[in-house]
Amino acid sequence: MKRSTFSLLLVLAAQAGAVHGELTDEQRNFFERKIRPVLVEQCYECHSTQSKKVKGGLMLDTKEATLHGGDTGPAVVPGKITDSLLIEAIRYGNKDMEMPPKGKLPASVIADFEAWVKMGAPDPRGEQVADAGNAASQWKKKDIDVVEGRKFWAYQPPKKSPVPEVKNTAWPRSDLDRYILAKLEEKGLQPVADAQKLDLLRRVTFDLTGLPPTLDQIQAFMKDASPEALTRVVDNLLASERFGEYWGRHWLDVARYAESSGKDINVPYPFAWRYRDWVIGAFNEDMPYNEFIRQQVAGDLLPFKDAVDQSKKIVATGFLAIGTKPHNERNPRQFALEVADEQIDTLTQAVLGTTVACARCHDHKFDPIPQKDYYALAGIFLSSETLYGTNGVIQNNQPSDLIELGRDSGMAPGFEGISASARADLARRMKQLDDTRAERQQEAMAARRSGKEIDAFRLLAVRQQTSELKGQINRYAEDGSARILAMGVYERRTPVNSPLFNRGEATQPGEMVPRGFVQVMFPSTPPQVTKGSGRLDLANWLASTENPQTARVMVNRMWRWLFGRGIVASVDNFGAMGEKPSHPELLDWLALRFMENGWSVKKMVREIVLSRTYQLSSQHAPQNFAADPDNTLFWRMSTRGLDAESLRDAMLSVSGEIDFYPPPGSPVSRVTGEGREAIFRFYQATQQPTRYRSVYLPLIRDVVPEALALFDFANPALVTGDRETTNVPSQSLYLMNNAQVIALSDAFARRVYDSSKDNPTRVVNAYWLAFGRAPTQQEILATRTFFSEYAQDAAKAKSAKDADITMYAWSAFCQALMASAEFRFLN
Repeated sequence: MKRSTFSLLLVLAAQAGAVHGELTDEQRNFFERKIRPVLVEQCYECHSTQSKKVKGGLMLDTKEATLHGGDTGPAVVPGKITDSLLIEAIRYGNKDMEMPPKGKLPASVIADFEAWVKMGAPDPRGEQVADAGNAASQWKKKDIDVVEGRKFWAYQPPKKSPVPEVKNTAWPRSDLDRYILAKLEEKGLQPVADAQKLDLLRRVTFDLTGLPPTLDQIQAFMKDASPEALTRVVDNLLASERFGEYWGRHWLDVARYAESSGKDINVPYPFAWRYRDWVIGAFNEDMPYNEFIRQQVAGDLLPFKDAVDQSKKIVATGFLAIGTKPHNERNPRQFALEVADEQIDTLTQAVLGTTVACARCHDHKFDPIPQKDYYALAGIFLSSETLYGTNGVIQNNQPSDLIELGRDSGMAPGFEGISASARADLARRMKQLDDTRAERQQEAMAARRSGKEIDAFRLLAVRQQTSELKGQINRYAEDGSARILAMGVYERRTPVNSPLFNRGEATQPGEMVPRGFVQVMFPSTPPQVTKGSGRLDLANWLASTENPQTARVMVNRMWRWLFGRGIVASVDNFGAMGEKPSHPELLDWLALRFMENGWSVKKMVREIVLSRTYQLSSQHAPQNFAADPDNTLFWRMSTRGLDAESLRDAMLSVSGEIDFYPPPGSPVSRVTGEGREAIFRFYQATQQPTRYRSVYLPLIRDVVPEALALFDFANPALVTGDRETTNVPSQSLYLMNNAQVIALSDAFARRVYDSSKDNPTRVVNAYWLAFGRAPTQQEILATRTFFSEYAQDAAKAKSAKDADITMYAWSAFCQALMASAEFRFLN
């Protein structure tokens, strides 16, 4: 399917969501952080119910009024930028309606409004303004009472509670099961039957590795009749490198991993892949989760054993460096504030399940987080230098260096070196360009003094060439060998405190706020930062058992990744606008157990999947469904669709085409050159078909591979702990028509055809590979009919040889298996 068609489908889906008012946490937070403050500050004076004179008949203080628009038409048309007059106005594209009239908004703000309209203009405001007061003051929240706010359940430390008694004492296998069963019995319900053995094997293999079980795994499991059969399977899966690749991808969703900046211009980040590989390695090594967080926030400040250990910890801070950035922002202060804001937003949602960044422009509208707390954190990140490695070219006004790790880091460069003579040639070209640039600067100065017109294009062109060539040269040492480079964060020499910026505007600094933490997360006044940026203090606090949220948020994420729904359904938001936990005592029990077991992710996963709750079937129970249609009580295992990566990897696996050994680095890191040619190669590199696991595909913001984008891949610009799931026609069309899917169908057909000399056995083998089970008698008959009718139709067409017809038939059969609901869903 063409990207334009897919984009249209996304827009239509977004519009539908906006019309029905079904806002996600992501949409609500985006509006509150990015849109409402600007409307209040810049628009309400002339375009609200309280304006002395409503200009152009346009009011923007309610959702209904914004969609209706004014005298010239709708201000916002969800999903359609070109039809939204508000966007035209703030772009200053029409001299007759430039808004705001006092001056054009910053490019980053305009980009936020464009993104808002693209996502369907989600708007949580009601249709009526609450009272007759000033519109801005109506919106502003009363003073926050932090002491009272600490009473909210999410800011209380996890508490031990007695394991509940249950009536059906024979059912539970663990305390986890007792918490689940007790809730069910309160409602007069009972869990469904256990899953069948083969269904359970397929479920746990996908859930732990993102891959279907192999024929060897199936045979070994079926032969093992001991009570420990599943335990052995789980232990083998946890020990597999495939575990880290799949569970690392879960965390990369949360960490908004990508290899480019996104936003206004899509600048590549050639060394983002190091962070990806570090995450995969950390999950495979079962790094304690608190240490996992500590290294991502302050790895450069932690003690280290040797150069290898030090390099890994520096790479971990790529977590803070890989986010979106407004590279075309000219104001360095504004750019620094935007980078810090993105880091605060990511960190607090990912680790604390709290939307602290909503307090940038005002006290948090819903949670007990004053604006001062936001700027206490901002000072920490403004005192840290984020190194991401981009060149100062046109539109990229904020270039950055990278961190050189050195030869003793034990890491691969990720790209090939060049000869010493080639490096010398680049240096000579650089000298020539420097000389040319100096000449043109002198010419420009002379023209300015004499009042002549300056040929700015010639000067910009040589600056662009110089910057691009400098970027190339910096990849190599003087002998031409590839330098080992990484994104990450370092301390600034002199730490700073941040002013409290009125409305979040860089031009309106107020009182200075000492660097510090979020008050409501502490039982009393939090400690102050006394040394350096405070990033190490922040990392240690996040990783502490005294922190009320870190363990709780992570075990809830693990539950979501295994059950399809969190105990707190809003996995990234535990605040007032989030969902309440369905099993609060169980959530605290899991959090405490997680910490007691050394913050081991593998131990926690093992305990959950060996519970009877996880091993329930997906069968329907009318009484349970009537009482709990959303399965919030976990009376069964909900049927779940494979995520985008698992579906692609499963097709590669059953076809025998999967390659578990990708080259180091990323295609993005191997793109070199200058000008448009380099840009073309950069985008081309992201679209090349590969046989590697999906986690290793190059991931450029706004250019996500179609195989992922169509199947609900996470938005790499945002923290995503809970992917949306859809089942739409475009997915089926892709599985029917995509060239790569057809090629995998051919490979699957060859594998099945070569597995035996008779067709009945081939059919059985195909079912075992695709579904992890044997075909039923009815399916065998249907398959026999399919091959017979296919041969008859092909003979009538007389368009192929008999040998070709045979393989076409097997390919079509195998493609049908991979496109089926059973292949795409887990029971």
